[in-house]
Amino acid sequence: MPKMKSVSSAKKRFTFTASGKIKRKHAFKSHILTKKSTKRKRNLTYFTLVHDVDVKRVKFMLCKR
Repeated sequence: MPKMKSVSSAKKRFTFTASGKIKRKHAFKSHILTKKSTKRKRNLTYFTLVHDVDVKRVKFMLCKR
């Protein structure tokens, strides 16, 4: 059976922390920024962790089992 390939889009979007958790960026920060408040845009700048419910799915896309 051939090797499993990771999902290329997932490789670009997610990174692992030193403790093994998965980091992601916030959505809604790329365009139509004029109607969003400065506070909202600032808070979207930072990284956050992938929710516990989605960790298994993201690890599958990255072939880290």
